[in-house]
Amino acid sequence: MTNSTNPQPESLHIVCPHCDAVNRVPTAKLAAQPVCGKCQKALFTGAPVDLSSARFLKQIERSDIPVLVDFWAPWCGPCRTMAPFYAQATQRLEPQFRVVKVDTEQAQDLAARYAIRSIPTLALFKHGREVARQPGAMDAQNIVAWALQNNR
Repeated sequence: MTNSTNPQPESLHIVCPHCDAVNRVPTAKLAAQPVCGKCQKALFTGAPVDLSSARFLKQIERSDIPVLVDFWAPWCGPCRTMAPFYAQATQRLEPQFRVVKVDTEQAQDLAARYAIRSIPTLALFKHGREVARQPGAMDAQNIVAWALQNNR
């Protein structure tokens, strides 16, 4: 069923997880393992992308697909427990989502800017704006369900 009020665009801007170049990818080829026009590496790797503060804004602001962010810390037990589930969820969510991780110890400015009070915290961004947030560890099935539910 096609939604005539919100048709699917012919192409989407996808930010490379390796070099941060913005790529225009035809929507029909999104699942065909597209590569970056600048660095020639895969635009989707099947693994969460570790982002620094410097790279974070470009990824969330320039990407036409929703960006799922795991705010975590290396000393956090629940974060370490959730990490393999988050990796599994990434494989199920790409290429409809960009899935990233932000170490709040290394990116304390982002933790402060987004008022991250507990970790792990998942946040979903669309066109640079946070649209949903969920604190606490989840398994892969619940991560996927939460992301899909909040992407409406």
